[in-house]
Amino acid sequence: MMRTRPLKVALLGCGVVGSEVARIMTTHADDLAARIGAPVELAGVAVRRPDKVREGIPAELITTDATALVKRGDIDVVVEVIGGIEPARSLITTAFEHGASVVSANKALLAQDGAGLHAIAEEQNKDLYYEAAVAGAIPLIRPLRESLAGDKVNRVLGIVNGTTNFILDKMDTTGAGYQEALDEATALGYAEADPTADVEGFDAAAKAAILAGIAFHTRVRLDDVYREGMTEVTAADFASAKGMGCTIKLLAICERAADGESVTARVHPAMIPLTHPLASVRGAYNAVFVESDAAGQLMFYGPGAGGSPTASAVLGDLVAVCRNRLSGATGPGDSAYTQLPVSPMGEVVTRYHISLDVADKPGVLAQVATVFAEHGVSIDTVRQQGKDGEASLVVVTHHASDASLNGTVEALRNLDTVRGVASIMRVEGE
Repeated sequence: MMRTRPLKVALLGCGVVGSEVARIMTTHADDLAARIGAPVELAGVAVRRPDKVREGIPAELITTDATALVKRGDIDVVVEVIGGIEPARSLITTAFEHGASVVSANKALLAQDGAGLHAIAEEQNKDLYYEAAVAGAIPLIRPLRESLAGDKVNRVLGIVNGTTNFILDKMDTTGAGYQEALDEATALGYAEADPTADVEGFDAAAKAAILAGIAFHTRVRLDDVYREGMTEVTAADFASAKGMGCTIKLLAICERAADGESVTARVHPAMIPLTHPLASVRGAYNAVFVESDAAGQLMFYGPGAGGSPTASAVLGDLVAVCRNRLSGATGPGDSAYTQLPVSPMGEVVTRYHISLDVADKPGVLAQVATVFAEHGVSIDTVRQQGKDGEASLVVVTHHASDASLNGTVEALRNLDTVRGVASIMRVEGE
């Protein structure tokens, strides 16, 4: 039997995502009520610009006093889609303290202080759900927290930023340079006017921190994630990748060490074989590849950003939290029982693709190979092309640590026959 008294929802933020959440709550009100077991009522919307016309939202629901809204005491669920650290953190904390559960899409805050927010939610016996914080509409956090709760996840490898994937895909398929591809992404609305958070990997790093924490049941903060942007990727890098049967993606990689005693989390461009499922992810789409003991290999794919996809994830969380509210229960909270250390990037072992500009004369290859051997880095393949006294030497290594590779590169720079290091890129997804 359906309860007639509605569950009241406060919406913090009414931009691209927030306005879509409000629209769906209104247009799908009957369906949501049937799925939840009670009506849901939009009780207030906190915004910065109250004079802006917001179609479908009654003017009396609009307020600029977000703190007063979450303090009302009759609010059942607060939906936070304003982003950033403050005032979002204070508002979420206040919501918990005044009896509301929270649905958030705030990856930056959760990556920085997810443990603290979970602690307050548990103390107040309230829910904190955030499916929309990672990979937009793709159901990913709930499968990791619930569907794979009985399994052991060993690796999460994914494309978690649509803007960077669009740019790299455009460079790959059309031969465009980085700036040309970025300009097109901006014109189409995929890239912000200031794309730094995307192209320098900050957005993906926040998502990697969240995924690693959930997958490995340990504390992983944004500062623990190694981050490298993709602004230095060139058309020449793509040409080299194609020569190896690969393409280039900006990847978020979270791994459990082979001995199970530590984890790593990193974001950087990498070459991946064209045979890997992630290689075929085009445009602004996201995809995450999960490897676990029992389930094996799983892939989650779909639109990773935008108003409607992100709102879909928010509404999914809203339904779950409202159901919990009616039953007097709470869903899965923070799980960090393993407390595994996060290893630094220097200890990460992977393959590398190194492109060197060298003198085109006898003995150069032997000198370069000697440097690799002296630093304990095994060479897989070498390709050399040259004319008029100059040459390009491409070396692909077997697995080596980041620290040993860095030492190798520094030694190479000191060789008289090496004119410069054109590029260094990791090779993943074997």
